[in-house]
Amino acid sequence: MSIPDITTKKAVNLSLNEALVQESRSYCGNLSAKVEEMLQAYVVSERLSRQHHRQQAQQVVAGWNALHDATGSYADGHSTL
Repeated sequence: MSIPDITTKKAVNLSLNEALVQESRSYCGNLSAKVEEMLQAYVVSERLSRQHHRQQAQQVVAGWNALHDATGSYADGHSTL
């Protein structure tokens, strides 16, 4: 999933602390652009984090399967079938 083209904009409603909005305006002129920049950084970070988590899970599964293939299962010796 990619980040949408920056030319495509959608108006959204956000509920933000009024004092925070007023103070932030003194630090940046374009609050929408700053929020978009921060949101984009968050999305990229979250995407990388989830990708890393998936890779770790795949490694664990591969390791478990290798162990099972090498040693079998404890339950294999106790089957009632």
